[in-house]
Amino acid sequence: MKIGLLARIEAKPEYADEVEAMLRDAVALAEQEQHTVTWFSFRQDATTFGVFDTFNDEQGRQSHLEGKIAAALMGAAQTMLSSPPVITPVDLLGVKIS
Repeated sequence: MKIGLLARIEAKPEYADEVEAMLRDAVALAEQEQHTVTWFSFRQDATTFGVFDTFNDEQGRQSHLEGKIAAALMGAAQTMLSSPPVITPVDLLGVKIS
């Protein structure tokens, strides 16, 4: 794993539970992605969510950005999110896996 993506997702309060369910269910889609090494979704507070995922190369990252999870997230942006997701590419400096 050399690179990743960090996404910050801000839900409208009335849709927070639906966004949570969408992110919980998205793990099944992530498992189908051949080039996604790790995938995590999380909740920071009542309306703030995030996704962190890792890849071995840029091709894997781009493939993920063009996949079903990204499409679902962008589709939800119109109605369930208070603003578009902020998706930031990151370079991994250190990794520990037990």
